Amino acid sequence: MKISNEVTNLFKIEYPIIQAGMVWVSGWKLASAVSNNGGLGLIGAGSMKPELLREHIRKCRNTTDKPFGVNIPLLRSDAEDLVNVTIKENVKIVFTSAGHPGKFIDILKKNNIIVVHVVPSLKFAKKAESVGCDAIVGEGVEAGGHNGADEITTFCLIPELVDLLSIPVIAAGGIADGRGILAALALGAEGVQIGTRFAATVESSAHPNYKKMLVETKENDTVLILKKIGLARVIKNQFSNSAAQLESSGASNKDLLHLLDKKREKLGIFEGDLENGMIEAGQSVGQIDKILTVNELFMKLITEFNNSFQNLKNEVH
Repeated sequence: MKISNEVTNLFKIEYPIIQAGMVWVSGWKLASAVSNNGGLGLIGAGSMKPELLREHIRKCRNTTDKPFGVNIPLLRSDAEDLVNVTIKENVKIVFTSAGHPGKFIDILKKNNIIVVHVVPSLKFAKKAESVGCDAIVGEGVEAGGHNGADEITTFCLIPELVDLLSIPVIAAGGIADGRGILAALALGAEGVQIGTRFAATVESSAHPNYKKMLVETKENDTVLILKKIGLARVIKNQFSNSAAQLESSGASNKDLLHLLDKKREKLGIFEGDLENGMIEAGQSVGQIDKILTVNELFMKLITEFNNSFQNLKNEVH
């Protein structure tokens, strides 16, 4: 896998593979390991207070001399504080999500920071491009965690974004092996963002119970819930059943938010409560059969990509 394109050049990385900035999963150990293996590691600030983010940035910098970034959900009440910490710590790559991409774009660009926004549709992609983002992540509804209300799949979303945007497109959602990377590039993406597969690595900061569940879960064991307050893909359990029952009974947004008000993501992903926690995972979870180190995963992804590419070349005349 020798790829030189807009994404590898933009981030100064060897492979166009970005590790998603997942809450309670993407700490400095995971981010630095991904960067050290030639991809782009992201620290997931969505589950961190500003001081904890600062600690993770500094530890990441002490363990890699390669580029890494920070993912910041813009709907967080302390998003501005997270942005300020990122700027003060001289991080030069920021991925934003869950909010208006223009909210902090001026101050980020003033500090020479590359800004990438995660979008679920063409409408939001055009908005990100119009405010000055350097690239976008087009995330299909196959992805774990929070998704777009229109439920557009990766295979449909990426070609449309590629055709109608002038900035690089990174594909996300349902990508867990080298064949998926090749397919995304064939659709016109310049890179991929992978979440669930990186969650099931040794360096992931998630609880061992959560990682074990990812290995045991099949492709039909995830479900979309909380459509009224913010669509999310999770593994089916007692919590997801409660959420589905509440929604089907016509519960108010207030009642649904109350259900979430027990730090459900932390409970499931970080503390390992597999029944009462919110166990976020994408549909690609069915492809995970082993917890690997990041180095082992990169070797696997590259081998699969090269083999798939060679097989395709042999079949096309």
